[in-house]
Amino acid sequence: MTNAKGQRGFTLIELLIAITLMAVLAGLSWRGLDSLMRSRDITQVQVDKTAVLQTVLAQWQADLNAVQPVPSITDAGVLWDGRTLRLTRRATAWRADGADAGLWVVAWTLRGNQWLRWQSAPLQTRAALQQAWANAERWGQNPSADDAAFETSLIPLDTWQLTYFRGNAWTNPLSSAGNSDTNNNAVGGTPQTNSTGQGALPDAIRLQIDLPASTGVRGRITLNWVRPNFSNTKT
Repeated sequence: MTNAKGQRGFTLIELLIAITLMAVLAGLSWRGLDSLMRSRDITQVQVDKTAVLQTVLAQWQADLNAVQPVPSITDAGVLWDGRTLRLTRRATAWRADGADAGLWVVAWTLRGNQWLRWQSAPLQTRAALQQAWANAERWGQNPSADDAAFETSLIPLDTWQLTYFRGNAWTNPLSSAGNSDTNNNAVGGTPQTNSTGQGALPDAIRLQIDLPASTGVRGRITLNWVRPNFSNTKT
């Protein structure tokens, strides 16, 4: 008859070592998981900031694509005074009866390192457009509480700059170059607040913006908008 040998178990020291190793592995796994979650959160923040920037630039393009000049208010449809860009554009909203809602007056400006956009209600009369045009000018300089109610804060900016493409050349929007109807009373470099010296809508508008690090896309972005019916064919 064979005697069965007793099976040897783990000693207390071996158990303590095993428990310690398992604790170390668990700690390393948790650190790895925490690092992964942090990386995911940072990436998501960057993605969100980039999406906001893309949305803002798409709105800029949409505003310019929908520009509608209004004689005696803005012959060119856009007016840059060195600080604020104002424009009249077709409204995309519709009235309850399905009729065209009219036009919007839109303005863009930089104030306190924040890019802002102002938009009026849909307008259908010349008097209402003239009033909104004046309100947009005031908003760009010294906004009242009523004016600020129509603004939207977009993204942080360090600086922004506009250049017009007129007469097959990039020119300063405040200069008379390329204007077919120049205001002889205008002084070079002085912001113009009327429409008679603005000529026609530029063939293209170049936007340059300098983004701070807080936007997630630090540096300069240049965006060229081209008038939809522009043709550079020379005869």
